[in-house]
Amino acid sequence: MTSVNNPLDSTIRKLGNGNIVKLSSGERIFKLSSFTENPIVKPQDLGLTWRKNGKTEIGAVFNPGAAICEDQIVLTPRCHANYEKIKFFDEKLGIERSAFENYISEIWILKSRDGIKFSKLSNGIIRGDGTEHKDFVYGIEDVRIIEYKTMYFLIGCGKVKPPFKGENADRVAIYTTKDFNEINYCGIISCFDSRNAVPIFLNDEEVYMLLRFYPHIYIAPLKAGVDQLLNPKDYEEEWKKIYNNRRKFLLLESGKFPHEKEKIGPGPPPIKTSEGWLLIYHAVGKLDHNLCKEYGLKKGIERGYSICAALLDLENPQKVLCRTQRPIYIPSKPYELWGNHVYPVDVPAVVFPTGVVLKDGKMLLYCGAGDKYVILLSCNMEFLLNFMMNNSFITG
Repeated sequence: MTSVNNPLDSTIRKLGNGNIVKLSSGERIFKLSSFTENPIVKPQDLGLTWRKNGKTEIGAVFNPGAAICEDQIVLTPRCHANYEKIKFFDEKLGIERSAFENYISEIWILKSRDGIKFSKLSNGIIRGDGTEHKDFVYGIEDVRIIEYKTMYFLIGCGKVKPPFKGENADRVAIYTTKDFNEINYCGIISCFDSRNAVPIFLNDEEVYMLLRFYPHIYIAPLKAGVDQLLNPKDYEEEWKKIYNNRRKFLLLESGKFPHEKEKIGPGPPPIKTSEGWLLIYHAVGKLDHNLCKEYGLKKGIERGYSICAALLDLENPQKVLCRTQRPIYIPSKPYELWGNHVYPVDVPAVVFPTGVVLKDGKMLLYCGAGDKYVILLSCNMEFLLNFMMNNSFITG
């Protein structure tokens, strides 16, 4: 029985339901609610600071997976400190971008009773620096938490090359845990470059895997089911077949809309609802003036991350039922955009959804912001589903 004094219940009552607004063009859009106390986790909260040339430098804590375990919210953000920010010219995009030196992420396990104020478990660290195994040694990033029966899968991106030092550096890394105290490493999918991987469990035998092969989102059935995740190295030939035949597993294409022009990728684990699997995903592209104006901005954003949604068929998640034509959230606060003296950012114009919890009909979406902080967004689940089913959308 849930206690009437449960701190998480109190938080749920504070969170917004999202809202529907009409743009000057006449389009109706859905906007997730941003928690009034964002960002809820800052690097300083966890001691991720250091001194350099007499000045305090601030590290980063962002892109967390999320789950409820033993009446607490658990987050798995990537954390790092003691790095240097640099710039580089991205020839593929034709723009200057932020990059970092001495940059190796690790995953810290955080827990909270109210879903807002988090503390680190004393031994709660997943390292990807070669001390635990040699499959990847340049960091572990963006771990999603996926509940399965009495345990959790923790699936992230293991770096086989230093970040920002070349392509083909990302490998899907898989862990399991029952309580977040003891974490077991299962291995990597070694035969292809991919990140943002998330499984969907239909039942004990039917398992699908969402993958991002740049720049689109794919979904493939796993012939060996759960065992293909628990022992990824034993199924290298099956993983190769998925990659070699990836065109037949294409789920969502980037480039259909301006805000998705550059790339898209899976966000947190899809949520099973009465209408379908709700897939929250991120997109990178151009955010136009009309949209930005609704978020209080004076001009558009040439290159920004945004949060989008799609519904997949319950029995066949390879079938897309509908897809938002506009983002359901864009960067609009200083800690999401270009930063200020209170909230410096590492990468501008970024909101990145990675963790989700459903509680009392409300969706709690935990996201990275500015590649620096953790923020909390929310909505009433039925409100969002009704909007998606009854307003303009695109299938496929």
